[in-house]
Amino acid sequence: MVFSHFKTVTDMKNIIQEAVAKAMSYAQYNLLFQQLVAENRTTGEETQEKIDYTKLNLSRTKRLDKTAEIEDAHAEVFGALENSQTWLVISEPWCGDAAQTLPYLNKIAELSDRIDLKIVLRDENPELMDLFLTNGSRSIPILIILDEEMEVLAKWGPRSAKATKMVADYKEEHGVLDAAFKEQLQVWYNNNKGEAIVSELAEMMNEFA
Repeated sequence: MVFSHFKTVTDMKNIIQEAVAKAMSYAQYNLLFQQLVAENRTTGEETQEKIDYTKLNLSRTKRLDKTAEIEDAHAEVFGALENSQTWLVISEPWCGDAAQTLPYLNKIAELSDRIDLKIVLRDENPELMDLFLTNGSRSIPILIILDEEMEVLAKWGPRSAKATKMVADYKEEHGVLDAAFKEQLQVWYNNNKGEAIVSELAEMMNEFA
């Protein structure tokens, strides 16, 4: 795990603990989601594009909350966890990748009383975000898996390895991630049905065991 060299270990632990203390549950996050859409708003710097994405992502989240499933083999892995973990997610309602990821993280957390799922907003927690950059960028969602002592066990995100490869390949060919790619990625998410996300996290749990 590579952290910013500007922070000491104590600083980092304090930042993480403060984030966990003020984090939202999945239900609270969804309530915020609904309030934002009802008020035609979003989090962070409000732009019309982000407001529109927030509305779209609420629809995606509601659909996945109803339809997302965890395969039995993976469910057994999560259900068999012996030690308590906090799954701290850095997210934003306007983020398309987060909308496709959080419902599966919630389904996983529901399978085990050892997993406590917590969510914080990226733009309200810059110090935390900057501890978990992806190639120097504040990409989300980021899942930080913590043990009972609030020590970092692992980081996952912002996408599965398969989706990350799609992003890298498209950038190499086209230079930027345009609207056409965003649509292509969402189609992939719909077809994949969370398998890439869940399988990677199940493998991670097996490594801990």
